[in-house]
Amino acid sequence: MRKCSRITDPSSLQQCKETFNLYYYEAGSDIANEMMPTWDATAYKLVDKVAADHLYEAPTEIKINTETRRIALRPNLHGVYFAFQDEGACVTLISIKVYHVMCPNITMNFADFPETPTGDTEFSLVDRQGQCVANAIEMEPPTDLCRSDGTWYKDPKGQCLCMPGFEGDKDTVKCTACAVGHYKWSQGKGACKPCPQHSYALRGAVECTCEHGYFRSPQDEKSMACTQPPTAPRSLLLEVMTATSATLLWQPPAKLGGREDLQYEVVCRQCNSQVKFHPGWRGFNTTRVTLTGLAPQNQYRIVINAQNGVSEISGHISSADITITTDANGGGNSNPDTPFSNVKMINIRIINRSMKYITIAWDAPASVGSIKLFQVKYYPRNDASKTKVIPTTSPNFTLTDFLLDTEYLFQVRGLTDQGWGIYSEPLSVSTGSGGEYVDTELKDPPIGIIAGSIVAVILCMAIATIMIIILLRRNRQNGNEKKECDTPYGHVLHYPQLEPHINGGLTMPLFPSPGSIHSSVRTYIDPHTYEDPNQAVREFTREIDISHITIESVLGGGEFGDVCKGKLRVPGRPEMTVAIKTLKPGATEKNRLDFLTEASIMGQFDDPNVIFLEGVITKNNPIMIVTEFMANGSLDTFLRNNDGKFTIIQLVGMMRGISAGMKYLSEMGYVHRDLAARNILVNESLVCKVADFGLSREIESDNTDGAYTTKGGKIPVRWTAPEAIAFRKFTSSSDVWSYGVVMWEIMSYGERPYWNWSNQDVIKAVEKGYRLPPPMDCPEATHQLMLDCWQRERSHRPKFYHIVKTLDKLIRAPELLRKMAKPRPHNFIDPNVPDMTQFTTVEEWLISIKMERYIDNFVHANYFTMDQISRVTVKDLINLGISLVGHQKKLMNSIQTLRAQIAGAQMSEGFLV
Repeated sequence: MRKCSRITDPSSLQQCKETFNLYYYEAGSDIANEMMPTWDATAYKLVDKVAADHLYEAPTEIKINTETRRIALRPNLHGVYFAFQDEGACVTLISIKVYHVMCPNITMNFADFPETPTGDTEFSLVDRQGQCVANAIEMEPPTDLCRSDGTWYKDPKGQCLCMPGFEGDKDTVKCTACAVGHYKWSQGKGACKPCPQHSYALRGAVECTCEHGYFRSPQDEKSMACTQPPTAPRSLLLEVMTATSATLLWQPPAKLGGREDLQYEVVCRQCNSQVKFHPGWRGFNTTRVTLTGLAPQNQYRIVINAQNGVSEISGHISSADITITTDANGGGNSNPDTPFSNVKMINIRIINRSMKYITIAWDAPASVGSIKLFQVKYYPRNDASKTKVIPTTSPNFTLTDFLLDTEYLFQVRGLTDQGWGIYSEPLSVSTGSGGEYVDTELKDPPIGIIAGSIVAVILCMAIATIMIIILLRRNRQNGNEKKECDTPYGHVLHYPQLEPHINGGLTMPLFPSPGSIHSSVRTYIDPHTYEDPNQAVREFTREIDISHITIESVLGGGEFGDVCKGKLRVPGRPEMTVAIKTLKPGATEKNRLDFLTEASIMGQFDDPNVIFLEGVITKNNPIMIVTEFMANGSLDTFLRNNDGKFTIIQLVGMMRGISAGMKYLSEMGYVHRDLAARNILVNESLVCKVADFGLSREIESDNTDGAYTTKGGKIPVRWTAPEAIAFRKFTSSSDVWSYGVVMWEIMSYGERPYWNWSNQDVIKAVEKGYRLPPPMDCPEATHQLMLDCWQRERSHRPKFYHIVKTLDKLIRAPELLRKMAKPRPHNFIDPNVPDMTQFTTVEEWLISIKMERYIDNFVHANYFTMDQISRVTVKDLINLGISLVGHQKKLMNSIQTLRAQIAGAQMSEGFLV
């Protein structure tokens, strides 16, 4: 459009315009001809008086203007005419484009929404009802809103769920039939599950069908394996017979069919209503039944049926039967312990033993014929009321359920054709606290031994009394001396009086504290309080014979020496893979003591989420610490090597394992001080275990805040709570702060906390209130838990048992993890972070972060400005065809930096959480 100011003719200038008018006419049909529609200002409606942004003065200066106008039309209109009114402008219309905006076809939450025209105004929303996809059930009509810019809201209302036998994909766009060998019992978003044992399923199965010969009870869950009825009872025998009663004894079936609900039923066709069964005639699980009220000198056939939850369905009941004849009046003996013969077992002895079992064996006299059954009777010597009688057909017996530090008596008798024989001489077995056993025949000790024992006991008591008096006096002297000086770690430790505590077969030492008002039991003992550190090693660890260790490979180097993989072969125990830490040659005495101190700390712990110490080797060089082997190594490296490969539930499960281990340690009264992903080890089952106790110390029990104060020493700043950095105060609450950073490491797949900031920058930022932002794809619930762990006031931070409960809740209700945390603006105080706002084009930005391979992806999607880039989400990156998780992560980190710098331009200190 030409400027009017360039026209010099006054008459032409009077008629010149720099605008033109745009009109439209709504029509119900195509009526246009030479006369229609009639032009007038009433029929046509004015849209706008259009003015050009750029006017030219000479033909060489022509610039093309582009104008866009939005027109709202009435519903159900068939057509529209547009008119351009020129009132004297020097203008040329190069092109005219007429279009309407549509929301495209889309599938969300298992519902299809068709292409939908947008509303008639710039801010209108069109409510559109969708239709559930194939193989989905409508629980509530699905609806969504079409926005005026042609996009749908990402949170549709209503609900469609996949039918039983179908599972949804992760994008919630289709329901697919369960694969062969899988099933889905209920409708919902859940995945199909593999068929349990002894069952199969065809494609799209709602439940699995049991294999031939296997059955499922109506009371069984669909996820339970198919099972079989039990086999018949074994070795059914008449144990006791009288004129009016009989006691039968048998052994359980050889095969229980994979179930644990075994019950017995007694069937006696010849028994009348006077006969009573004890403990009953059906529904019991003991292997003995007594029948009373029988008629003398009468024959009975008694059947013992073995049944379980699928016996009735299978139509097969296994049984054993026996025919008996009751004695004449007055005959027989109703006491099962009364022998019928003089047969007595001989040579009763122990043939094998360990901390977990005792096996005894015996022989029958050579003159005796076949033995139908044996009975083993055993009981604690001082408590005969706990006597147990076990039947067996083998001439040996293994006991696994016994108490330590207890003397047991064993007796055996046999059943022959004449009846039960007499019990053997008792065999005495004393179980020790560490798995030691003493077996002797029970005999009356000589008088001399008794007298000598009494004298020895009196002497021991006298010596113990003298030692206690000396120890109490020495402790008082030491307490007076330490009033004027400090321990090597900056505080005085007072120990409450302890009761003996057994841990894994080791007796923990007792430390009486004169004058202490505490009476609670302390489980953890700080090895640094021992005058001789070697004593702590002897108390808390097990010495392993060097011949039982085989080193297979070197995994890496540690603070004190090499870390190796090897085998531990202890006689009587299965071979196991272990990790072996060795002390490097030429280590100083301090290195040696520090090395063994870590072992004496580790040796006090026994928890599934804390690394377990198998033992130490101190009698040979090099000195070694032997622990359980963790196949996946340290958590930080493991996460970086598997970036993006785990589900949210798996990541939260890792967090839960670490918090459980820390809950155990904190309840032991123990502060770790160096909790970080690098000090968490992962096994082949993804179980995370707390390790590395080099910086750990005990909580001071008589200090109200449970603080540990240290003098000097390196502090891992990025993981350490502010009060621990500023005042060297370490508590379980400071471990909670560190745990929050570990959570952030897990969600970011091993990214370095605070990136490449310096330690001083980290300290300043945290002190001002800065907190780490949520990593990519981080649920809001987990980031909120991180922020709770990073409360400035340590008393406001959650305890570890609260954290375990919170994570358990998230694992049980995974829908709480669906809402993703929104990126939080924050102030990047690190001078090394580039200023993203300086870039004017998308190409410059992508080149700066070495992602220029995606320039075409952004340009083709009409991304041209950095303002557009600042609004990009992970979903947008996926839609752009960027599928590599690492590249998504790098781009989103840069975009979050851009957002923060844009927001920080209006803030003096950034956004503080």
